[in-house]
Amino acid sequence: MPTFAQALRYWMKLGFISFGGPAGQIAIMHKELVDNRRWISDSHFLHALNFCMLLPGPEAQQLATYLGWRLHGAKGGVAAGVLFVLPSVFILIGLSWLYMAGGHLPWLAAIFHGLLGAVIAVVAEAVLRIGKKALKSPTLWLVAVLSFVAIYFFHLSFVLIILAAALLGWIGNRLLPKQFPAGKGHGAAKDTVTAIMLPPAPKATWSRTFSITALCLMLWWLPVFAIAWWLGWSSTQAQQGLFFSKAALVTFGGAYAVLPYVAQQAVENYGWLSHPQMMSGLALAETTPGPLIMVLQFVGFVGGWQHPGALSPFAGAMVGALITSWVTFVPCFLFIFLGAPHIEKLGEQPRLSAALTAITAAVVGVILNLGVKFTTHALWPVSGGFDAFIAVLAITAFIAMQRFKVGLMPVIGACAVLGLLRYLFQG
Repeated sequence: MPTFAQALRYWMKLGFISFGGPAGQIAIMHKELVDNRRWISDSHFLHALNFCMLLPGPEAQQLATYLGWRLHGAKGGVAAGVLFVLPSVFILIGLSWLYMAGGHLPWLAAIFHGLLGAVIAVVAEAVLRIGKKALKSPTLWLVAVLSFVAIYFFHLSFVLIILAAALLGWIGNRLLPKQFPAGKGHGAAKDTVTAIMLPPAPKATWSRTFSITALCLMLWWLPVFAIAWWLGWSSTQAQQGLFFSKAALVTFGGAYAVLPYVAQQAVENYGWLSHPQMMSGLALAETTPGPLIMVLQFVGFVGGWQHPGALSPFAGAMVGALITSWVTFVPCFLFIFLGAPHIEKLGEQPRLSAALTAITAAVVGVILNLGVKFTTHALWPVSGGFDAFIAVLAITAFIAMQRFKVGLMPVIGACAVLGLLRYLFQG
């Protein structure tokens, strides 16, 4: 059993290396916590991932919060969840300030450009790693393919895909149990027998549920009401607190699923920023550590900068950025702490476990969808043409990680340096 100090060091490290969006972040946690450290079994990890994928909000941050909670209780969950996003909060504030105050710095843009190759490689490896663990029958492979087709080509709701997969797994386990196998309980799977045996999870009680709900709701809404009292309900920052609180409840399916809704409201309804600025924010969020939903903080920063009200542009931007991040992530702790005691019980019933197995297969298709979308945007940018440099960089980075087992940070560092060198030699 790791000590809290050991886990804290890992969560702190994770906050700085969690590149690659949800697919890459999930792969990083799986490789380190399941394969290397053996703190969590594979089946336990996948059950937790299934649960987090059903919740609104950033699934990778919620998964880290749950794993931290399972290892060391509430303090572990808070530490893991906060440290997962804290580095990206400060990094993105700095980059947002550079974007608004200094425009696009060519050398900085070159570094970000090089990072795109690393991100593509990380996501590709994530799909292979999760798929290899989850797709254990031809039918589950078919579920993953159909999930990808449904969300990528037909733009079906992520929630509908997950519900359909769950129903298919539930029925399929009765009709074709070999094609829809029930997962094993924590520590029981053959390939994870060496995982440490965790103590029993705390039981859910009415008093626990009430206490957690009351505390999280108070923490969630007090800053929103404080800003409204300070600046008025009509201020940009108060409106951002309200809008992103609502968005936190409907962000199913990850950042890409909610971006069209946020862009429509933030750009066309509220006028906080322009479409080009929205795309720049997405690029910044994609190439910094932390969840991709951090693009919402960029929206809050730019909206507060351009509509500061009684504040200075920088002060307005800071308040907007911080309240946006606050109301985006605090609900995640509410969802996880309320549902955490039930996660391990999900695998105790064969049909329910088979439903979760099918959900995991569908999740592989969803992660592949995120990877394809990101790769398409990176290789065929808005400016036009095909980016051969990023294509070569991505292939090289993927081979380095997959064939030669090069670590994530050396790959990210090399891609950033190559992006900068390309700019310097071209200039």
